[in-house]
Amino acid sequence: MEADKNAIRGQRQVLLFFVLLCMSKAGSEPGRFSVAEEMESGSFVGNVVKALGLEMGELSNRSARVAFKGDKQYLQLNLETWDLLIKEKLDREELCGPTDSCVLPFQILLENPFQILLAELLVRDINDHSPLFLDKEMFLKILESSPPGKIIRLDGAQDLDVGINSLQNYTISPNSHFQVQIRARNDGRKYPELVLSKALDREELTEIRLTLTALDGGSPPRSGTSQIRIFVVDVNDNTPEFERQNYEVRIPENSPPGSLVVVVHATDLDTGNNGEVFYTFSYASEDIRKTFQIDRSSGEISLIKTVDYEATQYYEIDIEATDGGGLSGKCTVLIHVIDLNDNLPKLTMSSLTNPIPENSPETVVAIFRVSDLDSGENGKVVCSIQDDLPFALKPSVENFYTLATEGALDRESRAEYNITITVTDLGSPRLKSEHNLMVLISDVNDNPPVFTQRAYELYLQENNSPALHIGSVSASDRDSGINAKVTYSLLPPETGDLPLFSYISINSDNGHLYALRSLDYEAIQAFQFIVRAADGGSPSLSSQALVQVLVEDENDNSPFVLYPLQNGTAPCNDLVPRAAEPGYLVTKVVAVDRDWGQNSWLSYQLLKATDPGLFTLLAHNGEVRTARPISDRDAIKQKLLVLVKDNGQPPLSTAATLNVLLVDGFSEPYIQLPDATEEEVQTDSLTTYLVISLASVSCLFLFSVIMFIAIRLWKRNTDANDGNQFDPNGPFPGYLVNGTGTLSQNYHYEVCLTSGSGTSEFKFLKPIIPRIPAQDNRRDLEENPSFRNSCDFN
Repeated sequence: MEADKNAIRGQRQVLLFFVLLCMSKAGSEPGRFSVAEEMESGSFVGNVVKALGLEMGELSNRSARVAFKGDKQYLQLNLETWDLLIKEKLDREELCGPTDSCVLPFQILLENPFQILLAELLVRDINDHSPLFLDKEMFLKILESSPPGKIIRLDGAQDLDVGINSLQNYTISPNSHFQVQIRARNDGRKYPELVLSKALDREELTEIRLTLTALDGGSPPRSGTSQIRIFVVDVNDNTPEFERQNYEVRIPENSPPGSLVVVVHATDLDTGNNGEVFYTFSYASEDIRKTFQIDRSSGEISLIKTVDYEATQYYEIDIEATDGGGLSGKCTVLIHVIDLNDNLPKLTMSSLTNPIPENSPETVVAIFRVSDLDSGENGKVVCSIQDDLPFALKPSVENFYTLATEGALDRESRAEYNITITVTDLGSPRLKSEHNLMVLISDVNDNPPVFTQRAYELYLQENNSPALHIGSVSASDRDSGINAKVTYSLLPPETGDLPLFSYISINSDNGHLYALRSLDYEAIQAFQFIVRAADGGSPSLSSQALVQVLVEDENDNSPFVLYPLQNGTAPCNDLVPRAAEPGYLVTKVVAVDRDWGQNSWLSYQLLKATDPGLFTLLAHNGEVRTARPISDRDAIKQKLLVLVKDNGQPPLSTAATLNVLLVDGFSEPYIQLPDATEEEVQTDSLTTYLVISLASVSCLFLFSVIMFIAIRLWKRNTDANDGNQFDPNGPFPGYLVNGTGTLSQNYHYEVCLTSGSGTSEFKFLKPIIPRIPAQDNRRDLEENPSFRNSCDFN
């Protein structure tokens, strides 16, 4: 029971819980709602629209909430009907204690725009508590000499209800000696007094048993009882008398247990046992008995536990002094608790917007309320934040503060702020508490991607393989999340001359560039395009960069001889008079190279000559000059094999054949060829024999292979391939051999390699006229004019 009373006194200190701050002023007249205690959760309390005189149109699309001070929220708001409903059962005795009117202030917070509505909830008492005596049995001693009309004060009952439901009356069981009357204390509580209506005679009656009943005014009424045992004693005509009827002292809160509070003293003029005085608490609540103790002999009142001003500001204690004869006297001790600054200021967050978008104008980040359980100057508080932050604290009503930005913030400069809110009271010494608030800045797509370079220059070797990675572009975005995700794309060229998208592609995720096909430096040396980098924001931001691709030359073209022509369709003999001096310009080899740079630098080299010492070749310009005077022993026909080589790595080369005729003069209409020497004839004959022998062995091997293949094909009953047949009437008489075989004639053949069904085919297209011995040159020139024009004298 005493614990309930302690909780009741604590709940009397409940203040308005901080709520969402509105920027408009609240009404000065609060709305009033009433509800009976102990109603079930969800019970209807009232309609906000009707009670506060609002219109439903004003409240559409506005979120709202109900806030009380403290951890408990007693009401909830239905945003569809705007009805106030009970969130949890309300115990009026727990909330307000013995106070008659139990009013709980609260606030209704609206948003869009912010608005605060003040309201009060009246919790009506119901008769849910019976009167209760702390002592179930009371013992009294009354002198037999006590005259009729003597009043004996009794300990009253306690009823937690208030008003008509509180304790209203006392009755006593029927008897012939006593009756009960009711008295009221200064604080309004009623207590009973036992009145002696008939003189007592101890010899006739030594003990009287009575039942004291306490009744409240509820419907139906509740009651509580206590037994009274009255012992009739012999005459003790002096009662203990206190020095003062009222003691008043002050003690600071947080005084340690065992501290002396006050000493009460009473005297009794009797002697012996009737003059000994003992001190006890009279009509003391459970809270008082747990907080204070009294020494029975000395009357010293001391603390059992510390007192708290925020829980109870004063205590009123009745002290009874009883002598050995059973007579007693009473006094009252009023103990005032002095407030100390022993409570830290408290910050309670009501609303927090986190994170907040960057580039926003002045924005409310947090709404909170500060409070201090102390009183007076000790309970006044101020709050502050660091000076170097772009935030400001603004006070509002009911100890509310708003924390707002002073302007637009830039996430790229600073993405988070650690704000320390310092709350300080004005007591002595001052107490403060700090509350850390981490405010995050959310990203807004306000930064376009930025390339690492405004222009990129990439190099690509010609003859590249398709899908070759040739380089990358890179762009970064200072934003975060999807706003910083960069995708790359190629912009179409302004003119349609360059088929850009057939040359190059880009990976949209990482900016890697790839060549789609092999490029030829001789066809294209460079091209450029624009890459676009766009972020993923909405709307998307982008930037551009120019990319130039330079194709690097590769030594992939051999030198081409322009002169002398090597196709044999035109005369290619160069005539040199035998009278030519050394250094005589015979001819000039002219060649070109389609490559570039050093890959096209050409050099000339004489590989083979009929008479190596007769001619000299200049390496840089291809000029052929005589190296010495021409003698009569020099052969008429001189054949030079010239190698034309470029300067690439590795170098490529082309061979050119020069035919030079030594003549006596340029006036002869027909140049006669002299007969070959004996040595030349022997050399050509030996060469012919070697060729014939080699051809014979080859033919024999080819014939064996052909026979083996023919037998296998014959076994499989397959027809011979039409391409293997010999066509004697073709434009070029010859043989077509499938696989390997032998040839029936000693000829040189033009051969090409074709593909067949799983095997390789050698096609001997046409025979080439065999070499003519040197001694028959003049005869064949006369009989075979086409041979005479071929320039081949070997």
